[in-house]
Amino acid sequence: MKISSESQVFEPAIKSSSIKPLFTEKISKDEALEIREQIRQNSNAIAFNSAIIQGSVSNAEDSFAKQHEDFQSFLKNIGYDGKPIAELSKAEASELVSEDGFFGIEKTSARIADFVVNGAGEDEAKLRAGREGMIQGFKEAEAMWGGKLPEISQKTMAKAIETVDKAMYDLGFSIIDKEV
Repeated sequence: MKISSESQVFEPAIKSSSIKPLFTEKISKDEALEIREQIRQNSNAIAFNSAIIQGSVSNAEDSFAKQHEDFQSFLKNIGYDGKPIAELSKAEASELVSEDGFFGIEKTSARIADFVVNGAGEDEAKLRAGREGMIQGFKEAEAMWGGKLPEISQKTMAKAIETVDKAMYDLGFSIIDKEV
């Protein structure tokens, strides 16, 4: 008889004898050792799988808490001090992404472009690297999204790139990379 933690029904073992009904027959020492080993292995498997599941669930909770904390920190770092995102009404959320809203095209593209321009100063190589980083980040966001991002994201990225390009032009740098 094979005892398995993987199934809910017991399957006969390939090399073991049939179950002794009502304990009327004695089992051999080898049969007892085989059953003991199966119980040990299955207990081990149950304990291991239970620990893995518990670890996954508790890590998921920790991971969610960490992601939530990171998101709240990000919002604070970019200057958002409004109502928690999850508590917004549909009208409040719409206001945030409106033309003049905190997450609208103008203000979001300005935050992205300002990060690059202010971080690079007048260094052409840093401006180019920042511009490339914006484009790469946008491509990665599309990949995570599973395709083309919403129109607001498309317009925001175009506006941010335009702002960085203008800063490069104002500093006398060609927008086209000469090394290419």
